[in-house]
Amino acid sequence: MIDLHTHSNFSDGSDSPTQLAQRAHEVGLRAIALTDHDTTASHDEMAAACAHHGLELVPGVEISLLDTTFTRPSADGGTAARGVHVLAYFLPLASNHPVQRLLARLREDRRQRNDRLVRRLQELGFIRLTRENVAAHAAHDEGVGRPHFAAAMFELHPEIVGARTPESWSRLFVDWLGASGKAYVAKTNVTIEEFIDVARGSGTVFSVAHPLLNYLPDYSATSINERIPAILASLRERGVAGVEAYYGGTNQATRALMLKLTRDAGLIPTGGSDYHGLFKRDVSLGVGLSGDLRVPDEVLDELKAAR
Repeated sequence: MIDLHTHSNFSDGSDSPTQLAQRAHEVGLRAIALTDHDTTASHDEMAAACAHHGLELVPGVEISLLDTTFTRPSADGGTAARGVHVLAYFLPLASNHPVQRLLARLREDRRQRNDRLVRRLQELGFIRLTRENVAAHAAHDEGVGRPHFAAAMFELHPEIVGARTPESWSRLFVDWLGASGKAYVAKTNVTIEEFIDVARGSGTVFSVAHPLLNYLPDYSATSINERIPAILASLRERGVAGVEAYYGGTNQATRALMLKLTRDAGLIPTGGSDYHGLFKRDVSLGVGLSGDLRVPDEVLDELKAAR
């Protein structure tokens, strides 16, 4: 069993890389990809911990990019580029490589976006929320993300968001921090094509994370069958090698349908739990939200062959 989508406290997970590797060993994973947002700073600690436990580590990162082909409705009634999360595997780790320089640009963009989000939330009534008390919920300042904002919002303003429960946690992202939320602030201006072009020749393999969450308003079989084939065909033409068909947040029937459509499109069906530790309490490492996720070992072999 493998898990190709996980997060540590270098971004928006709660486990350190050492703790994450220990958990991976305990649940019986053979290989794991640590895909922190916009950074590979967690790689060295994770590599040492995985070596200790005899786990294969896949170098990875999750990045937020823009899809200008499949746009989304904008607040002014027009359209805007769609924010899409993309997983990059086997990327170069040298700090002077163009891929790492582009990641540094994305991290700076994240810092600026976080400052704008603080101001926006203050304008909306979260007057006790500051950059400092949001950062206090993160282990590393450059990894501050929306889960850390959510934790601060529950801590400082329960009169607005209510008591923290799994249900209210999910609702907060819909009502406040998600793409349709009152405080949403876009955080990138790098397109899918731009990142792929910068990585060309480096052996990096790209897979779109949780594609239904990125592209569809609902997960119905009708919506998937009507819209996903054209999206997958376009992504393949633009240099994407895989799609996260085995996603830990969907049920078995949806995963089976996505597996078929991904194979039909000539793409690799990647997969992972999207584990965040305590920031997603109902998602378990390796087996996902429903507990029945199983990503075949052969998927990793296909990704290696695509390098």
